[in-house]
Amino acid sequence: MTLFAGLMSGTSLDGVDGVLADFDPESLRPRHVLAHAYAALPEALATELLALNQSGPDELHRGALAGNALAAVYAEVLAKLLDGSGRRAAEVAAVGAHGQTVRHRPQAFGGPGYTIQLLSGAALAEASGLSVVCDFRSADVAAGGQGAPLVPAFHAACFAAAVPSAVLNVGGIANLSLLPALLPSEDSPVRGFDTGPGNVLMDLWMRRAAGQPYDAGGRLAAGGRVLPALLQALQAEPYFALPPPKSTGRDLFHAAWLDARLQAAGAAAARVEDVMATLAELTATSVADALHQQLPQARRLRVCGGGAFNDHLMARWRALLPGVDVATTAADGVPPDQVEALAFAWLAACRLAGRSASLPAVTGARAPRVLGAVYAAPGD
Repeated sequence: MTLFAGLMSGTSLDGVDGVLADFDPESLRPRHVLAHAYAALPEALATELLALNQSGPDELHRGALAGNALAAVYAEVLAKLLDGSGRRAAEVAAVGAHGQTVRHRPQAFGGPGYTIQLLSGAALAEASGLSVVCDFRSADVAAGGQGAPLVPAFHAACFAAAVPSAVLNVGGIANLSLLPALLPSEDSPVRGFDTGPGNVLMDLWMRRAAGQPYDAGGRLAAGGRVLPALLQALQAEPYFALPPPKSTGRDLFHAAWLDARLQAAGAAAARVEDVMATLAELTATSVADALHQQLPQARRLRVCGGGAFNDHLMARWRALLPGVDVATTAADGVPPDQVEALAFAWLAACRLAGRSASLPAVTGARAPRVLGAVYAAPGD
Protein backbone atom coordinates (compact mmCIF):
# COMPACT_ATOMS: atom_id res chain seq x y z
CA MET A 1 0.00 0.00 0.00
CA THR A 2 1.10 3.55 -0.73
CA LEU A 3 -0.39 5.71 2.00
CA PHE A 4 -0.78 9.47 2.04
CA ALA A 5 -2.70 11.68 4.44
CA GLY A 6 -4.40 14.95 3.60
CA LEU A 7 -5.51 17.80 5.83
CA MET A 8 -7.75 20.76 5.00
CA SER A 9 -8.93 23.73 7.03
CA GLY A 10 -10.97 26.03 4.86
CA THR A 11 -12.34 29.54 4.68
CA SER A 12 -15.25 28.65 6.96
CA LEU A 13 -12.83 28.36 9.92
CA ASP A 14 -14.86 25.62 11.58
CA GLY A 15 -12.31 22.85 11.81
CA VAL A 16 -9.85 20.48 10.16
CA ASP A 17 -10.80 17.47 8.03
CA GLY A 18 -8.28 14.72 7.47
CA VAL A 19 -8.11 11.49 5.50
CA LEU A 20 -5.67 8.64 5.22
CA ALA A 21 -5.84 6.96 1.84
CA ASP A 22 -4.15 4.31 -0.26
CA PHE A 23 -2.95 5.54 -3.67
CA ASP A 24 -1.97 3.58 -6.74
CA PRO A 25 1.80 4.13 -6.99
CA GLU A 26 1.74 4.43 -10.80
CA SER A 27 -1.39 6.44 -11.60
CA LEU A 28 -1.54 8.15 -8.17
CA ARG A 29 -5.31 7.68 -8.19
CA PRO A 30 -6.76 7.07 -4.73
CA ARG A 31 -7.84 3.46 -4.29
CA HIS A 32 -9.70 3.76 -1.00
CA VAL A 33 -9.88 5.86 2.16
CA LEU A 34 -8.70 4.04 5.27
CA ALA A 35 -9.77 6.66 7.80
CA HIS A 36 -11.43 10.05 8.10
CA ALA A 37 -11.09 12.34 11.12
CA TYR A 38 -12.12 15.83 12.14
CA ALA A 39 -11.16 18.31 14.86
CA ALA A 40 -12.87 21.61 15.56
CA LEU A 41 -10.68 24.69 15.65
CA PRO A 42 -10.42 26.11 19.17
CA GLU A 43 -12.54 29.25 19.32
CA ALA A 44 -9.59 31.49 20.22
CA LEU A 45 -7.57 30.18 17.26
CA ALA A 46 -10.46 30.58 14.83
CA THR A 47 -10.98 34.14 16.05
CA GLU A 48 -7.29 34.94 15.62
CA LEU A 49 -7.12 33.42 12.14
CA LEU A 50 -10.14 35.46 11.12
CA ALA A 51 -8.55 38.62 12.53
CA LEU A 52 -5.34 37.94 10.62
CA ASN A 53 -7.27 38.25 7.36
CA GLN A 54 -7.06 42.00 7.95
CA SER A 55 -4.11 44.25 8.77
CA GLY A 56 -3.49 44.64 12.48
CA PRO A 57 -0.80 45.12 15.12
CA ASP A 58 2.12 42.69 15.49
CA GLU A 59 0.95 40.56 12.57
CA LEU A 60 4.20 38.69 12.00
CA HIS A 61 4.41 37.54 15.62
CA ARG A 62 0.73 36.66 15.82
CA GLY A 63 0.84 34.87 12.47
CA ALA A 64 3.79 32.73 13.53
CA LEU A 65 2.06 31.71 16.75
CA ALA A 66 -1.17 30.95 14.88
CA GLY A 67 0.79 28.76 12.44
CA ASN A 68 2.22 26.80 15.38
CA ALA A 69 -1.22 26.47 16.99
CA LEU A 70 -2.75 25.25 13.73
CA ALA A 71 0.05 22.67 13.39
CA ALA A 72 -0.97 21.31 16.80
CA VAL A 73 -4.59 20.84 15.64
CA TYR A 74 -3.38 19.22 12.44
CA ALA A 75 -1.21 16.85 14.47
CA GLU A 76 -4.27 15.94 16.56
CA VAL A 77 -6.17 14.97 13.41
CA LEU A 78 -3.23 12.91 12.14
CA ALA A 79 -3.10 11.03 15.45
CA LYS A 80 -6.81 10.24 15.07
CA LEU A 81 -6.23 8.98 11.53
CA LEU A 82 -3.42 6.66 12.61
CA ASP A 83 -5.40 5.39 15.59
CA GLY A 84 -8.52 4.87 13.50
CA SER A 85 -6.70 2.96 10.78
CA GLY A 86 -4.29 1.00 12.96
CA ARG A 87 -1.36 2.33 10.94
CA ARG A 88 2.00 3.65 12.11
CA ALA A 89 3.51 6.97 11.07
CA ALA A 90 6.36 5.10 9.38
CA GLU A 91 3.86 3.56 6.95
CA VAL A 92 2.67 6.95 5.64
CA ALA A 93 4.70 8.43 2.80
CA ALA A 94 3.69 12.02 3.58
CA VAL A 95 0.85 14.30 4.58
CA GLY A 96 -0.41 17.09 2.36
CA ALA A 97 -1.44 20.00 4.58
CA HIS A 98 -3.13 23.06 3.16
CA GLY A 99 -2.74 25.52 6.05
CA GLN A 100 -5.06 28.47 6.63
CA THR A 101 -5.32 31.15 3.97
CA VAL A 102 -5.19 34.61 5.53
CA ARG A 103 -4.19 36.66 2.47
CA HIS A 104 -4.64 35.89 -1.21
CA ARG A 105 -3.40 38.61 -3.55
CA PRO A 106 -2.07 36.96 -6.73
CA GLN A 107 -1.15 38.96 -9.82
CA ALA A 108 -1.01 42.15 -7.76
CA PHE A 109 1.33 44.99 -6.78
CA GLY A 110 3.07 45.14 -10.13
CA GLY A 111 4.29 41.54 -9.98
CA PRO A 112 3.14 38.02 -9.18
CA GLY A 113 1.60 39.11 -5.90
CA TYR A 114 1.44 36.57 -3.11
CA THR A 115 -0.68 34.09 -1.19
CA ILE A 116 -0.25 33.20 2.49
CA GLN A 117 -1.39 29.96 4.12
CA LEU A 118 -0.43 29.96 7.78
CA LEU A 119 1.05 26.68 9.02
CA SER A 120 4.36 25.65 10.52
CA GLY A 121 5.23 22.67 8.37
CA ALA A 122 8.34 22.01 10.44
CA ALA A 123 6.34 21.96 13.68
CA LEU A 124 3.80 19.58 12.13
CA ALA A 125 6.56 17.23 10.96
CA GLU A 126 8.07 17.19 14.46
CA ALA A 127 4.72 16.65 16.19
CA SER A 128 3.45 13.95 13.84
CA GLY A 129 6.62 12.12 12.83
CA LEU A 130 5.52 12.43 9.19
CA SER A 131 6.98 14.14 6.16
CA VAL A 132 4.86 17.22 5.47
CA VAL A 133 4.09 18.83 2.13
CA CYS A 134 2.58 22.32 2.40
CA ASP A 135 2.67 25.77 0.76
CA PHE A 136 1.05 24.37 -2.37
CA ARG A 137 0.04 27.66 -3.97
CA SER A 138 3.21 29.76 -4.05
CA ALA A 139 4.94 28.10 -7.01
CA ASP A 140 1.93 28.70 -9.24
CA VAL A 141 1.67 32.33 -8.09
CA ALA A 142 5.39 32.84 -8.77
CA ALA A 143 4.74 31.54 -12.31
CA GLY A 144 2.12 34.25 -12.85
CA GLY A 145 -0.90 32.19 -11.82
CA GLN A 146 -3.73 32.61 -9.36
CA GLY A 147 -2.53 29.74 -7.19
CA ALA A 148 -6.17 28.67 -7.01
CA PRO A 149 -8.20 26.64 -7.31
CA LEU A 150 -5.83 23.69 -6.89
CA VAL A 151 -8.35 20.85 -6.98
CA PRO A 152 -9.60 20.66 -10.62
CA ALA A 153 -6.85 18.22 -11.66
CA PHE A 154 -7.80 15.96 -8.76
CA HIS A 155 -11.50 16.30 -9.55
CA ALA A 156 -10.75 15.22 -13.11
CA ALA A 157 -8.91 12.15 -11.82
CA CYS A 158 -11.81 11.12 -9.59
CA PHE A 159 -15.05 12.42 -11.09
CA ALA A 160 -14.71 12.62 -14.89
CA ALA A 161 -17.64 10.94 -16.63
CA ALA A 162 -18.92 10.00 -20.06
CA VAL A 163 -20.71 13.36 -20.28
CA PRO A 164 -19.48 16.91 -19.63
CA SER A 165 -19.50 17.36 -15.87
CA ALA A 166 -18.66 19.81 -13.13
CA VAL A 167 -17.55 19.47 -9.53
CA LEU A 168 -18.54 22.21 -7.12
CA ASN A 169 -16.70 22.61 -3.85
CA VAL A 170 -18.64 24.81 -1.44
CA GLY A 171 -16.51 25.90 1.48
CA GLY A 172 -16.30 29.52 2.55
CA ILE A 173 -15.64 30.26 -1.12
CA ALA A 174 -17.22 28.20 -3.91
CA ASN A 175 -15.15 26.86 -6.77
CA LEU A 176 -16.11 24.98 -9.91
CA SER A 177 -14.11 22.39 -11.79
CA LEU A 178 -15.26 21.96 -15.39
CA LEU A 179 -14.60 18.48 -16.77
CA PRO A 180 -14.99 17.52 -20.43
CA ALA A 181 -16.42 14.11 -21.21
CA LEU A 182 -14.07 11.36 -20.07
CA LEU A 183 -10.49 12.35 -20.85
CA PRO A 184 -9.52 15.99 -21.43
CA SER A 185 -7.81 17.03 -24.64
CA GLU A 186 -5.98 20.11 -25.80
CA ASP A 187 -9.24 21.32 -27.36
CA SER A 188 -11.25 20.80 -24.17
CA PRO A 189 -8.97 21.03 -21.15
CA VAL A 190 -10.01 20.77 -17.53
CA ARG A 191 -10.86 24.25 -16.27
CA GLY A 192 -11.82 25.72 -12.93
CA PHE A 193 -12.23 28.93 -10.97
CA ASP A 194 -13.74 30.47 -7.85
CA THR A 195 -17.32 31.51 -8.50
CA GLY A 196 -17.54 33.73 -5.40
CA PRO A 197 -19.00 33.27 -1.92
CA GLY A 198 -19.92 29.79 -0.83
CA ASN A 199 -20.73 29.76 2.88
CA VAL A 200 -18.61 32.72 3.97
CA LEU A 201 -21.32 35.40 3.95
CA MET A 202 -24.05 33.07 5.19
CA ASP A 203 -21.87 31.94 8.10
CA LEU A 204 -20.97 35.53 8.90
CA TRP A 205 -24.65 36.52 8.98
CA MET A 206 -25.61 33.45 11.01
CA ARG A 207 -23.01 34.20 13.69
CA ARG A 208 -23.99 37.85 13.85
CA ALA A 209 -27.77 37.58 13.72
CA ALA A 210 -28.50 34.17 15.24
CA GLY A 211 -25.46 33.35 17.37
CA GLN A 212 -24.87 30.09 15.49
CA PRO A 213 -21.85 29.05 13.41
CA TYR A 214 -23.87 28.14 10.31
CA ASP A 215 -27.37 27.62 8.95
CA ALA A 216 -27.80 23.88 9.54
CA GLY A 217 -29.41 22.29 6.49
CA GLY A 218 -30.24 25.75 5.15
CA ARG A 219 -33.38 25.80 7.30
CA LEU A 220 -33.22 29.52 8.13
CA ALA A 221 -32.73 30.44 4.47
CA ALA A 222 -35.56 28.15 3.42
CA GLY A 223 -37.92 30.00 5.79
CA GLY A 224 -37.12 33.44 4.38
CA ARG A 225 -37.84 35.28 1.17
CA VAL A 226 -35.30 36.72 -1.23
CA LEU A 227 -34.98 40.53 -1.08
CA PRO A 228 -34.68 41.65 -4.73
CA ALA A 229 -32.95 44.98 -4.00
CA LEU A 230 -30.37 43.33 -1.78
CA LEU A 231 -29.74 40.51 -4.24
CA GLN A 232 -29.21 43.05 -7.01
CA ALA A 233 -26.74 44.98 -4.85
CA LEU A 234 -24.82 41.79 -4.05
CA GLN A 235 -24.76 40.61 -7.66
CA ALA A 236 -23.39 43.97 -8.83
CA GLU A 237 -19.97 43.02 -7.44
CA PRO A 238 -17.54 43.26 -10.42
CA TYR A 239 -15.85 39.98 -9.50
CA PHE A 240 -18.80 37.99 -10.82
CA ALA A 241 -18.37 39.43 -14.31
CA LEU A 242 -14.64 38.71 -14.54
CA PRO A 243 -13.68 35.91 -16.92
CA PRO A 244 -11.63 32.97 -15.62
CA PRO A 245 -8.93 32.40 -14.54
CA LYS A 246 -9.93 34.04 -11.27
CA SER A 247 -9.85 33.37 -7.57
CA THR A 248 -11.05 35.17 -4.48
CA GLY A 249 -11.42 34.94 -0.72
CA ARG A 250 -11.99 36.92 2.45
CA ASP A 251 -9.83 39.69 1.00
CA LEU A 252 -12.96 40.66 -0.94
CA PHE A 253 -15.99 38.98 0.63
CA HIS A 254 -15.95 40.12 4.26
CA ALA A 255 -18.18 41.83 6.81
CA ALA A 256 -17.58 45.37 5.56
CA TRP A 257 -18.42 44.28 1.99
CA LEU A 258 -21.74 42.84 3.17
CA ASP A 259 -22.58 45.79 5.42
CA ALA A 260 -22.09 48.27 2.57
CA ARG A 261 -24.57 46.40 0.41
CA LEU A 262 -27.10 45.93 3.20
CA GLN A 263 -27.00 49.68 3.69
CA ALA A 264 -27.21 50.47 -0.03
CA ALA A 265 -30.24 48.20 -0.43
CA GLY A 266 -32.00 49.53 2.67
CA ALA A 267 -31.88 46.04 4.16
CA ALA A 268 -29.92 46.72 7.35
CA ALA A 269 -33.06 46.16 9.44
CA ALA A 270 -34.54 43.36 7.32
CA ARG A 271 -35.69 40.09 8.85
CA VAL A 272 -32.84 37.74 9.68
CA GLU A 273 -34.29 34.91 7.60
CA ASP A 274 -34.85 37.16 4.58
CA VAL A 275 -31.22 38.30 4.54
CA MET A 276 -30.15 34.67 4.89
CA ALA A 277 -32.40 33.61 2.00
CA THR A 278 -30.87 36.35 -0.13
CA LEU A 279 -27.30 35.40 0.73
CA ALA A 280 -28.09 31.77 -0.11
CA GLU A 281 -29.57 32.90 -3.41
CA LEU A 282 -26.37 34.81 -4.19
CA THR A 283 -24.36 31.62 -3.73
CA ALA A 284 -26.87 29.55 -5.71
CA THR A 285 -27.21 31.94 -8.65
CA SER A 286 -23.51 32.83 -8.93
CA VAL A 287 -22.68 29.12 -9.28
CA ALA A 288 -25.54 28.38 -11.69
CA ASP A 289 -24.75 31.43 -13.84
CA ALA A 290 -21.06 30.48 -13.99
CA LEU A 291 -21.88 26.92 -15.05
CA HIS A 292 -24.31 28.13 -17.73
CA GLN A 293 -21.71 30.53 -19.10
CA GLN A 294 -18.60 28.36 -18.94
CA LEU A 295 -19.92 24.82 -19.53
CA PRO A 296 -23.48 25.09 -20.90
CA GLN A 297 -23.35 21.46 -22.08
CA ALA A 298 -22.79 20.13 -18.53
CA ARG A 299 -25.01 17.19 -17.67
CA ARG A 300 -23.73 16.37 -14.18
CA LEU A 301 -22.87 18.49 -11.14
CA ARG A 302 -21.27 16.87 -8.12
CA VAL A 303 -21.15 18.95 -4.93
CA CYS A 304 -18.70 18.61 -2.06
CA GLY A 305 -17.62 20.65 0.96
CA GLY A 306 -19.83 21.94 3.74
CA GLY A 307 -22.35 23.39 1.31
CA ALA A 308 -23.22 19.88 0.14
CA PHE A 309 -25.08 19.44 3.46
CA ASN A 310 -27.19 22.56 2.89
CA ASP A 311 -30.47 21.11 1.64
CA HIS A 312 -31.77 24.53 0.62
CA LEU A 313 -28.76 25.22 -1.62
CA MET A 314 -28.96 21.76 -3.17
CA ALA A 315 -32.64 22.32 -3.94
CA ARG A 316 -31.90 25.69 -5.52
CA TRP A 317 -29.23 24.22 -7.81
CA ARG A 318 -31.62 21.50 -8.92
CA ALA A 319 -34.18 24.19 -9.74
CA LEU A 320 -31.70 26.52 -11.46
CA LEU A 321 -30.01 23.77 -13.49
CA PRO A 322 -32.75 21.81 -15.29
CA GLY A 323 -31.35 18.90 -17.25
CA VAL A 324 -28.31 18.62 -14.98
CA ASP A 325 -27.97 15.66 -12.61
CA VAL A 326 -27.21 17.45 -9.32
CA ALA A 327 -25.98 15.31 -6.43
CA THR A 328 -23.24 15.26 -3.83
CA THR A 329 -19.99 13.43 -4.49
CA ALA A 330 -21.34 10.60 -2.32
CA ALA A 331 -23.15 9.48 -5.48
CA ASP A 332 -19.70 8.72 -6.92
CA GLY A 333 -18.43 7.03 -3.77
CA VAL A 334 -16.64 9.89 -2.00
CA PRO A 335 -18.37 11.55 0.98
CA PRO A 336 -18.52 15.32 0.41
CA ASP A 337 -16.65 16.14 3.63
CA GLN A 338 -13.65 14.04 2.54
CA VAL A 339 -13.02 15.36 -0.97
CA GLU A 340 -10.79 18.34 -0.20
CA ALA A 341 -8.62 16.51 2.32
CA LEU A 342 -8.27 13.67 -0.19
CA ALA A 343 -7.23 16.22 -2.80
CA PHE A 344 -4.36 17.42 -0.61
CA ALA A 345 -3.24 13.85 0.01
CA TRP A 346 -3.15 13.51 -3.79
CA LEU A 347 -1.20 16.74 -4.12
CA ALA A 348 1.36 15.40 -1.64
CA ALA A 349 1.64 12.20 -3.69
CA CYS A 350 2.24 14.28 -6.83
CA ARG A 351 4.93 16.33 -5.06
CA LEU A 352 6.87 13.30 -3.89
CA ALA A 353 6.60 11.78 -7.37
CA GLY A 354 7.88 15.03 -8.92
CA ARG A 355 4.73 15.41 -11.00
CA SER A 356 3.09 18.70 -11.83
CA ALA A 357 -0.35 19.11 -10.29
CA SER A 358 -1.08 22.61 -11.55
CA LEU A 359 -3.20 23.42 -14.58
CA PRO A 360 -2.33 26.66 -16.41
CA ALA A 361 -5.80 26.60 -18.01
CA VAL A 362 -7.18 26.92 -14.47
CA THR A 363 -4.78 29.31 -12.77
CA GLY A 364 -3.35 31.30 -15.66
CA ALA A 365 0.25 30.39 -14.83
CA ARG A 366 2.75 30.46 -17.68
CA ALA A 367 3.45 26.72 -17.36
CA PRO A 368 2.70 23.76 -15.09
CA ARG A 369 4.63 23.59 -11.83
CA VAL A 370 5.42 20.93 -9.23
CA LEU A 371 3.60 22.22 -6.15
CA GLY A 372 4.49 22.15 -2.48
CA ALA A 373 7.38 22.54 -0.05
CA VAL A 374 8.59 19.42 1.78
CA TYR A 375 9.54 19.14 5.47
CA ALA A 376 11.09 15.73 5.99
CA ALA A 377 9.99 13.50 8.84
CA PRO A 378 12.25 13.75 11.89
CA GLY A 379 15.30 11.55 11.42
CA ASP A 380 14.99 11.42 7.63
